[in-house]
Amino acid sequence: MDRKLKDKIWTSILYLISCAVVLLLVALVLYILNNGKHFLDFDFIFGKPKYGEEGGGVGPQLFNSFYMLIITLAISVPIGIGAGVYLSQYSKEGPFVRILRLSIETIASLPSIVVGLFGFLIFVNLSGWGFTLLGGALALTLLNLPALARVSENAITEAALDVKESSMALGGTKWQTIWKMIIPTAFPGILTGIIITAGRIFGEAAALLYTSGMSSNNKGLLNVMRPAETLAVHIFKLNSEGTVPDAASIASGAAALLVVMVFIFNMSARLLGRRMMKHR
Repeated sequence: MDRKLKDKIWTSILYLISCAVVLLLVALVLYILNNGKHFLDFDFIFGKPKYGEEGGGVGPQLFNSFYMLIITLAISVPIGIGAGVYLSQYSKEGPFVRILRLSIETIASLPSIVVGLFGFLIFVNLSGWGFTLLGGALALTLLNLPALARVSENAITEAALDVKESSMALGGTKWQTIWKMIIPTAFPGILTGIIITAGRIFGEAAALLYTSGMSSNNKGLLNVMRPAETLAVHIFKLNSEGTVPDAASIASGAAALLVVMVFIFNMSARLLGRRMMKHR
């Protein structure tokens, strides 16, 4: 068998595997949307919570999910990008950097339930806050910061290869080069990390069970020190407690709504990133 034939065979196999993965993903999404198509009902989202006849009223949980996303990104994005800048442009190989990288890898491998228990110990008990939206956001920051730092480091390192020497040769300082040249060039890669992080924040439940709680106390919507049940936690509660007659139907609608919201957010973030790149 000659090399060209082998190449065609393995290329075909890889295409088939890729198509199978895509079809499986599409089938899963369509199944979720079909089972939860009643989420399109206005009352399912914004109506009062009710039980029976596919009751919903998941608006508070949807708001909490978006609010949790905003607070978590506001904390984790500056720290993650800063860590990426330090590791790629300022750090020198030594014991401290090796320990730092080991710590990042270790935290990245932790199950979300472990991070949730750690958050329960620190942000709920020792702090005296109780179950709060801020505690949940801090737990999610710990969970997602390693991935965001690694993506930022790789994107900044790759961008620096193209523009760093040119900027320094024209008289720019190191900080000017990083702030005005490297980070804008690396922005598409950083945005990808932010989108991945945001998707995990939307869908995370285990870490929030022990930190933000399972109640929707929306007195003072913007108060970060209140309990905040997100949509993912609400789905878990419906499927675990068994006290709601149509729990499965509500959970299906909430799951479909969650999938649609994640898709809309991802598309909006990419469109915004492209527009920012055109006008920078």
